[in-house]
Amino acid sequence: MEFKKLFEMQRELDRFIEDTQNIEHDVFNEKGLALLVELSELANETRCFKFWSTKGASERDVILEEFVDSIHFMLSLGNMRGFALQQWPTVEGKQDLTLWFLYTTTAVLTFIEQQSEQTYIAMWNAYSVLAFNLDFTEEDIISAYIAKNEKNYERQRSGY
Repeated sequence: MEFKKLFEMQRELDRFIEDTQNIEHDVFNEKGLALLVELSELANETRCFKFWSTKGASERDVILEEFVDSIHFMLSLGNMRGFALQQWPTVEGKQDLTLWFLYTTTAVLTFIEQQSEQTYIAMWNAYSVLAFNLDFTEEDIISAYIAKNEKNYERQRSGY
């Protein structure tokens, strides 16, 4: 599956949610805040910043699901402003995870404030660093996104 197919899948899910929930206003800011919340939930599951604790990170599948929760909102925000990526950004080299959560937060906030293709790509680039450092491949992300996408449809159908 091509990466751009995810943008189409997200567009269809968003349309379904908007119809189901009778959304008639621009929800860009709500989705932006949701993205920041999902990024924080992802950081929390990695526990990379919890220097005071000896408990390890959550299981890989839990962290991956949190990661793709963010991807849903990133795709959605791109669709709302007419931005898309053709492929997953390539990254090499391990980085400090805590520092990259901070950089990624800044990239998300910058995109929300300055909605340009350049800031959108910068946000994706930051997420790709997180993915690389969490040992997620493009295939991992796409498979997890597809599974979560269906779960999101089910949630809407059951009155989530």
